[in-house]
Amino acid sequence: MELKRYQKGTLATLRKFLTESRVEGPIEAFRTVTSDPEQAERMEGLLSPYRPLNGLADTPYVCLRLPTGGGKTILAAYSVAVAAESWMEKDYPLVLWLVPTTTIRKQTVEALKNPKHPYRTVLDEAFEGRVRVLDIADFGQLTPHDIKANCCVIVGTIQTLRTTSTDGRKVYAHSEDLEPHFSALPRKIAGLETIEGGRGDGTVKFSFANLMHLHRPLMIVDEAHKAVTGLSQEMQRRVNPSAIIEFTATPQPESNLLHSVSAQELKDEEMIKLPVMLAEHPTWQQAVDGAVAKRKELEDIAATDADYIRPIVLFQAQDRNQEANVEVLKDHLVESGIDPSRIAIATGDQRELDDKDLFDPQCEIDFVLTVEALKEGWDCSFAYVFCSLANIASSTDAEQLLGRVLRMPYAKERKDKRLNRAYAHLASKTFSAAAEALKDKLVAMGFSEVEAEKNIQSQQPGLDDGLFGRKARPRASVTVPVDLQDEDAEKLREVAGDKLEIVNTEEGRSIRVTRTLTPEERERLAERLTQAGVKQVREAVDQFETEHATRISPAERGESFVIPALMANVQGELELAETDLLMEHSDWSLLDHSHQLGSGEFDLTQTADAFEIDLDGRSLTIRTRDPSTQLSFDVEVEGWSEQGLVLFLAKQVREADLSPTQLIEWLAKAVSHLTAARGLPLAGLMQSKYILARKLRERIATIRNKERSKVYQSSLFAPEAKPEISFDHGFEFKEGMFAGVRTYEGDYEFSKHFLGRDHLPAFDGRAGGDEEQCGRALDSLPSTILLHWVRNVSQHRDAFWLPLEGGRFYPDFVAELADGKLAVIEYKGEPYATNDDSKAKVAIGNVWEKAMDGKGLFLMVEKEVEGKQPRDQLLAKFGSD
Repeated sequence: MELKRYQKGTLATLRKFLTESRVEGPIEAFRTVTSDPEQAERMEGLLSPYRPLNGLADTPYVCLRLPTGGGKTILAAYSVAVAAESWMEKDYPLVLWLVPTTTIRKQTVEALKNPKHPYRTVLDEAFEGRVRVLDIADFGQLTPHDIKANCCVIVGTIQTLRTTSTDGRKVYAHSEDLEPHFSALPRKIAGLETIEGGRGDGTVKFSFANLMHLHRPLMIVDEAHKAVTGLSQEMQRRVNPSAIIEFTATPQPESNLLHSVSAQELKDEEMIKLPVMLAEHPTWQQAVDGAVAKRKELEDIAATDADYIRPIVLFQAQDRNQEANVEVLKDHLVESGIDPSRIAIATGDQRELDDKDLFDPQCEIDFVLTVEALKEGWDCSFAYVFCSLANIASSTDAEQLLGRVLRMPYAKERKDKRLNRAYAHLASKTFSAAAEALKDKLVAMGFSEVEAEKNIQSQQPGLDDGLFGRKARPRASVTVPVDLQDEDAEKLREVAGDKLEIVNTEEGRSIRVTRTLTPEERERLAERLTQAGVKQVREAVDQFETEHATRISPAERGESFVIPALMANVQGELELAETDLLMEHSDWSLLDHSHQLGSGEFDLTQTADAFEIDLDGRSLTIRTRDPSTQLSFDVEVEGWSEQGLVLFLAKQVREADLSPTQLIEWLAKAVSHLTAARGLPLAGLMQSKYILARKLRERIATIRNKERSKVYQSSLFAPEAKPEISFDHGFEFKEGMFAGVRTYEGDYEFSKHFLGRDHLPAFDGRAGGDEEQCGRALDSLPSTILLHWVRNVSQHRDAFWLPLEGGRFYPDFVAELADGKLAVIEYKGEPYATNDDSKAKVAIGNVWEKAMDGKGLFLMVEKEVEGKQPRDQLLAKFGSD
């Protein structure tokens, strides 16, 4: 399966950490990886010093944080090969995969054993189908040949191994079934538990725990927040893992958090539905009715979607001894006209979802009733509405159920934005209490506090200001009395639910307009009103917009503007100037570059019990991890050959942009140079083949970067290059483009932000910092120079970018000037203004400006330049009024 960008980034960070750990050790590797500027920015506020495990200081131990819906288990499957290659250096690793409950254990075993399941597919592709999966209860079936010739994955629960005393625990008990694993070993080995008393007193136990200790498995821990205690660390020392990788949405302070994925990244990759649209109801009956009505509304919308979607409601009923229990809830639904065949009960006693395919168009189930959490692993992305009749603040299951409605159908954004949202209907006395409880549940699912607050919106417009008790500016609005039936009211909400409210009073119904309607929204509104109503609303809206013209942003008026993209001329055709794309058109060959590794880059020396590898001036040691084997340059093993080594290296270093034929030829020359010209023994190369693969991978990366630089320079900077700009491929700035992004919460009143004050994305750095000061300087320019500007969001899929050799450059601001020109502005603090990165950004910015042929300007603003502050620098570039 194709991984999402954030998933690839997570694995890349893990690989880098483990690779560096092999040379520097985990403490220094953690510091190296997390001090990288991009990673440091991602982890801001989350980082803490690396904490080695007691007694396992040299064992890499890190945690990867992914919010609910981020695909933790598929990444766990991918991480096995990453760890095997980057740290363990084993063809076939032993993996101890720990999960929090017996139910999840059984489901994980079932998935990993299923050759068609994505988890198993990932492992089969990595290890060429040589994979053996066992439930921990069946560890006696594991043979020495299995461990030697297969990637063996043993799935167990944390509780199985966690204990203060090993007495009575099967995994710690002597088992004759495991004798073949120990028969060739000494009777006593340091670190292994021994038999106490009776026959065999003082000799090594043939136990599962000792087997793990001996082979040092990779430990994968799912939902690690339930595992990290002093007791489980004692268990880890008994097992003696080679490395520990934890996956969770909510890391504990004890975890070494290496990488964190935000909820916004999941939203950008179309993995989850956001925001959560919240409606509170004074009684549980009204909450149920509201959820039923919302499902019907979504069903009508889904009928217009290209893919089949059947919206489903998840009901969390109260406990059996309370009023709104499952039986009462079902009776209420049936009395409301719901056919019983559309209702399924999923509790410990009633398992009406078993053997049901909710994705099947023939399936009739629209409502699922439960009390506690659904079966672990239950997943149906058709679940859109979460309705809890319980107190979710105290419910331990609400977050799991809520997580079920966040999955996006087909992991693909739907055309109608209402199908990209999740819906929650809660029975609560006050809206603020319901919102606060919902926020807490999102935080428990891996959202940050800010993300949780930003991704809860009201289904009842007007209540979202001051939702969490903060004082908000009063919202301007206009109210128009109209004659509306119930069905008409629902249709009006479809026009623009975040801009229109239906207000019920004793005199009748009114429409309250809280934000400017676009021309398209006005047209849809007119279609849903009577002739008289259209006239009333139009006049009121016109008056509202006239009175509040200064508060309405251009984007809210339906305006947009486009910053054109930079294009490169490739073989007579214009292509988007992105280095990856330009490389696809480049006919470069690996054979044009040196294959020779000098002794300063890679060398081997054998000592009494180890290989010493000199790698770029750093020393690395390889010792046998198995007491039954010895390392030697002189050992000749059947099947070891230069050709076999080349094929192994090809598998390790292959990339999509490398010709397999060229790669094999280049690697063959590299190996031949090491064995013939430099005289390094093949046995030594075979036993250090993962380190050799790493070095060759780095050499190829250096070659690729050289080629990228050549292509980048020749396409955009060479005398013969003719870069152009394209509005057709440009970046459109319009209302809603940065929805869900963390917004500015300071006190400064920005007046010229194109998207409006309430939709200004947050600045990087501290509040009131240099970047915000630059934004203030931009906003303060007179209207005779500046019409409006936008805070451009780095890495956002809709944001403007320019190409760099190594990726993309997202300038901090874009603007539209009064004279019709477009402007792109980057701010750089004093320490970074003259570094190579900034020089590269200025260079490509100038290329874009030149291609604009006088219609666009690029400027890098600094804190001070020759005595000029940011505002003066802007005026000097744009011209004074």
